[in-house]
Amino acid sequence: MQEKIRKLFTNVWNIPNVLTMLRLILIPVFVVLFFNGQKMAALAVFCIASFTDFLDGFLARKLNQVTDFGKLFDPLADKLMVLTAMICQTFWGPLPLVAVLIVALKELVMVFGGMFMLSKNVVVYANYYGKAAQVGFIASLILSFFHDKFEEGNVKVLGMTPDILLLWITVGLAIIAMIVYAVQAVRTIRKNEKAGS
Repeated sequence: MQEKIRKLFTNVWNIPNVLTMLRLILIPVFVVLFFNGQKMAALAVFCIASFTDFLDGFLARKLNQVTDFGKLFDPLADKLMVLTAMICQTFWGPLPLVAVLIVALKELVMVFGGMFMLSKNVVVYANYYGKAAQVGFIASLILSFFHDKFEEGNVKVLGMTPDILLLWITVGLAIIAMIVYAVQAVRTIRKNEKAGS
C-alpha cells in the first residue's frame, strides 16, 4: 500500500499536474464568488477551470508527462469542479435536483471504479460518450448562468430552457458513458487475468 502511495506522488511537479492542482484550488474560489453574489466572476472562474481541464490532458500527452497522480486527480478535479457548480446552481439556481443526484451518484461510482482499476494497474481511457458528456455538462452549466434571461425571453425548446434541455441530454450521455466504461473495464480485467494465468 505504501509503495502504491509513494508511486502515486512520484514525478508530481510537471505542468499538467500543476494545472490539475490549480483546478482544485479554483473550486473554493468559485464557491466564495458565487455566494458573494458575483455570479459572472464565478462563471469566469468556472470557464478558466474548464479550460485547464482541456489543457492539462493535452499537455500530458504532448509532453509525455502522464503520471499516476494525473490519472487519478485530473478526472477527480474535473468531477469536483462540475459537481460543485451543479450543486450551487441546483440549490441556489435553476437546475433540477433529480438530474444532479443522478450525476452525483454516477460520478461517485466512477471515482471509486477508477481507484479500483488503478489498484489493478489497469487504465480504461475515457470514451467518446464520456467526453461528450463532460463538454455537455460544462456547456449546460455555463448556460445556466443565463437561465433568467432565457425565461424572460421565453426561449424554450420542448418546454425547457436551453440549459435545462442540454443538461438532461447530457445526463443520458453520462449514463451511457458509465455503462461503456464498465464494460471496457471488465473486459480489460478478464484479458489481464487470462494473460497472467
